[in-house]
Amino acid sequence: MKNLIKIVVPVLHVMCISSCDPDLLSTIPNDRLSSEIFWQSVKDVELAVNSLYTNLDGPNILSWDALTDIAHTNVQTNTQVFIELGTYDTSNEKVLAEWSSAYNGIRAANYFLENVTRIPSGNESIINQYIGEAKVLRAYQYVKLAGFFGDVPLITTPLSIEEARQLVRVPVAEIWNFVDSELSEAAMLLPASYDAANKGRITSGAAWALKARADLMAGRYQLAVDAANKVSGYALFGSYQDLFKYSAEDNSEIILDKQYIGDNYYHSVYNTLAPYSQKNSQSSFVPTKSLIDDYETIDGKKITDPDSGYDPYHPYDNRDPRLRFSIFVDGDVLSNGTVFRPAPNSGAADAIGATWVNSTTGYNIKKYVNNEDYANPSRCGINIILIRYAEVLLTYAEAKIELNQIDQSVYDAINAVRNQRNDVKLPSIALGKSQSELRAIVRRERTIELAFEGQHFFDIRRWRTAQNVLNGPVLGMTYLDSDVLKTVMVVGSDRTFDESRHYLWPIPLTERNLNPNLGQNPGW
Repeated sequence: MKNLIKIVVPVLHVMCISSCDPDLLSTIPNDRLSSEIFWQSVKDVELAVNSLYTNLDGPNILSWDALTDIAHTNVQTNTQVFIELGTYDTSNEKVLAEWSSAYNGIRAANYFLENVTRIPSGNESIINQYIGEAKVLRAYQYVKLAGFFGDVPLITTPLSIEEARQLVRVPVAEIWNFVDSELSEAAMLLPASYDAANKGRITSGAAWALKARADLMAGRYQLAVDAANKVSGYALFGSYQDLFKYSAEDNSEIILDKQYIGDNYYHSVYNTLAPYSQKNSQSSFVPTKSLIDDYETIDGKKITDPDSGYDPYHPYDNRDPRLRFSIFVDGDVLSNGTVFRPAPNSGAADAIGATWVNSTTGYNIKKYVNNEDYANPSRCGINIILIRYAEVLLTYAEAKIELNQIDQSVYDAINAVRNQRNDVKLPSIALGKSQSELRAIVRRERTIELAFEGQHFFDIRRWRTAQNVLNGPVLGMTYLDSDVLKTVMVVGSDRTFDESRHYLWPIPLTERNLNPNLGQNPGW
């Protein structure tokens, strides 16, 4: 409404007095920036490209995993619950929000690229860098759109309203071609690193890493391998436990993140994720038993293996350390010094069912929940990681496996993620595995390593396994009740995934009302 008023009032003012001065409409406004006076210097270009970073995803990526088997949308008033249940339609607010957010970012990048050439010559090097940043930021949005919707409009220049009403969708292969071309070109314009004052800007490594992600999503495995091989200058951070803490910001593993500053440019990830007892935090998205059971024991065995040593009465002992680094489980100490006790019969503040916002599975997401934010949980400044080096390693390994180019480098990439950190020391995967065995291993490794980082939603769709894992009730923790082990089944959580239509989201109704030329995805 405020934005609408800002637009409408000046327009009405101009309409009322323009008849008195025929030259008024050609006057440059002096109360706001105008394109006539803005695109004059390199500093203008820097400010403009900086603004494009605001369109990157932030804590919203956490919501995507809550539409998969590894997490659950805990707050029943959230419209994405209908996506979980398979009862959503073309008017779903979540579907529209993702479409609109992506095209807002694309529109801003297009405007920048249309105007950046107006800067006087003599600054080509820095201008080319800024062009490279804008191209990567635009490609980022198209990668996301292709994953959500498949065929979408490909827009590379600013449009008039009438031009926008005539848009049609292009085949998703054209989107992948565009992304490949854009990121390859951008990588050539970007530096490998920046000084401390420019940390957070997009590097050539970020362009190649995003290209590797896109090519893996598109099933272009050799291109994914080639792009991953070009990502250099990064290394796994020494501590998985600290990876999502303030002390580890801008570490060697981070390739692309959304940067924040507490009390200035902030978000509310602590309030969104933490257990209810932590200043009435919301537990908006919570882990499921499906993910908990995926973590191996410390000796690298599945918990279903009779030789694993897994104890159902002490289910979190002797497990892959990433479990407790990523998830709040029974017995963990919370920010206020209390102990997390989520079992329905615990009588504690975080017990399942104690309030309508308590975790319904008995688990809470720990990534990004930092004690420093407890004092003001709605004004968090922790950066949100969008691409890190561990993903590149697993992308390389998976693409090589799918090509059946299985060699030592595949094992090295997977094992680095499993045991190269100081606090994660799982046994290495032994040589001699078949393609199908390695496929299962790398998929489980991606699920665990990248949990709650927004990639699992796209993974189970490109693997075509969603119908296998997204039908049926959501299960939570197993707890002891009168000496009997019981597993929580979340009430009203029977998920439905129809493989004939749910692999792609529908084109939003609002968009099709504005432009019927967009058509619709199958089944919608």
